Amino acid sequence: MTRVLIAEDEQRIVSFLQKGLRASGYSTVAVDTGPDAVALARDSAFDLLILDLGLPGLDGQEVLRRIRERGERMPVIILTARDGVEDTVASLEQGADDYMVKPFSAKELLVRVTAHLQMARLRRESSAAVLASEEQFR
Repeated sequence: MTRVLIAEDEQRIVSFLQKGLRASGYSTVAVDTGPDAVALARDSAFDLLILDLGLPGLDGQEVLRRIRERGERMPVIILTARDGVEDTVASLEQGADDYMVKPFSAKELLVRVTAHLQMARLRRESSAAVLASEEQFR
């Protein structure tokens, strides 16, 4: 089952996200602090991260920087109340795959989650095919 990590400190948003994602067949785990998000966000454990920028303990920008710095490649969708161009650009430059501003459409978020998971799967398959062909010619 596809696993989604939700890093969000507003419980009502977490509940809303979990309900929609689970109804679509995804398994979810939620954390409400930046340090917890950094600790759990591992490619080996999760397929996608939904990340709020306004997390206590460690800002979402710093969470993103740390997980990308250590090589985690899972898709990251920023879901935040920050609607400024500077935050959007900084997040995308740090390695976020997408950026959505609250309030948001659940339907749109689910479509984006599906699209990013599909792209990640295709990248993995493409990488595996390249490795296999390189091995064949050695």
